[in-house]
Amino acid sequence: MATIVRHGRRFNSRDHSDPLNHAAVGVLYGGPSAEREISMQSGDAVATALEQAGRNVQRVILDGSFDAKMARGLGIDVAFLALHGEFGEDGRIQFILEQAGIPYTGSGPDASAQAFDKMLAKRAYESHGVLTPAWMCFDREELAAMGPRALNDLAPPVVVKPAACGSSLGVTIVRHPDQAPAALKLALEFGDSVLVERFVPGREVTVAILGDEPLPVAELKLQREFYDFTAKYEDDATRIVCPAELSREMTARAQASALAAHQALGCCDVSRTDLILDAHGLFWVLETNTLPGLTSHSLLPKACAEVGTSFLELAEFLLIKALARGAGKGRQAA
Repeated sequence: MATIVRHGRRFNSRDHSDPLNHAAVGVLYGGPSAEREISMQSGDAVATALEQAGRNVQRVILDGSFDAKMARGLGIDVAFLALHGEFGEDGRIQFILEQAGIPYTGSGPDASAQAFDKMLAKRAYESHGVLTPAWMCFDREELAAMGPRALNDLAPPVVVKPAACGSSLGVTIVRHPDQAPAALKLALEFGDSVLVERFVPGREVTVAILGDEPLPVAELKLQREFYDFTAKYEDDATRIVCPAELSREMTARAQASALAAHQALGCCDVSRTDLILDAHGLFWVLETNTLPGLTSHSLLPKACAEVGTSFLELAEFLLIKALARGAGKGRQAA
């Protein structure tokens, strides 16, 4: 089901060549995932910015029962996806919108599903030569069969995380084998598979891609052990340094790594890749987010601001790209 709030106000003086001038924009947010509250913040920020610019906006707050028939019933021309986590980033909402013939912002079903499933993402990185920490994946049944022996043969430190979840939910840095059982239990609260990844100490940086271009590198200065959910969305002590204090050469290498990850997954128009810069000057790709957050704490809007792109311009750029793709598909079908 979806809760829909319609806003029909438009500026009649807008340039008729503006592709968004007569477009009904649906901002889709909420959803059934553990990241619903973050999605609510992202969606509200996007809808508010578009409304203040006079766009014709429908706020569409979703649960998990949305389908193509319901999508067609919205009467929208384009969807802005502000969903995070399950149903939003795993390819399902993208598949539904394609069935309904509605263009949408961001990556398609295949790239979304591949990026969301950390095991598939790791395989894509490795097959394209993208440097990423060594990893193993276990499902719930395998871990149950292993019992207390689970992870005993792995030399800490390792990172234990759900294989399909975002916002660093369920993530633990295991520094001693005794911590493994609790870490596995926590990760399994967010899905049926667990990724165990070699921990790489170093500086935490992130690079967003907009269009086909990397944005400035941002470095995360934390008061916590790592960039977890609290550090991302709640801790005002978290500092984001953008652009990061890196040499021109190191900046270019970080951006190249993020762009390579974006391309390896087949992402479209926007993504944000998290990396670690180790003591030897190597950038290790951790994961790629196909629908980056758009909250007051989020990194994508901050990186855009560094190159003079406002929040509204970011939102409208993604909508225009979506409409152009939709028009292209229409011409191919004809």
